[in-house]
Amino acid sequence: MRLLALVPIALFAALAGFFVSGLFREDPDALPSALIGGAAPALNVTELPGRAPLPDAMLADGEVKLVNFWASWCIPCRAEHPQLEALSQELPVYGINYKDKIPDANAFLEELGDPFAAIGVDGTGRTGIDWGLYGVPETFVIAGDGTVALRFAGPITSSVIEDQIRPAIEAARAQ
Repeated sequence: MRLLALVPIALFAALAGFFVSGLFREDPDALPSALIGGAAPALNVTELPGRAPLPDAMLADGEVKLVNFWASWCIPCRAEHPQLEALSQELPVYGINYKDKIPDANAFLEELGDPFAAIGVDGTGRTGIDWGLYGVPETFVIAGDGTVALRFAGPITSSVIEDQIRPAIEAARAQ
């Protein structure tokens, strides 16, 4: 009977230890990804009418690239759009339109410009699940061999480009 009284205390101690360990991670705000260093998942996407289609083969075409999940209904996607346009001058940026209406996606690109070398539509969210998406926007740096070099969740800013994305691009190019 006395041992049963210790079970809640032991459970509390275990949970407290788990939460405290999270405070001492290298970057407690980062959302980790199991994909880093592994092959990028397949792209089960459809075509966005009027735009270049996104072939699965581009993931391992020998060139470093970005894959950006976005949607027209996503306010942070609108905020990061100028950064994607700037990055598209340096390397290919591929877009995956996530759970969006086709006319809305096309209107978004007509209004803000199209920085994407090709676009696929993830209407069901299946590709997002395969890629471990938390939400949009999310951007992945993909090495030339198709491995995931970086995952960044949230809108890209100038400081994110300089501190995280550009170093990941350079490291992927050096592979």
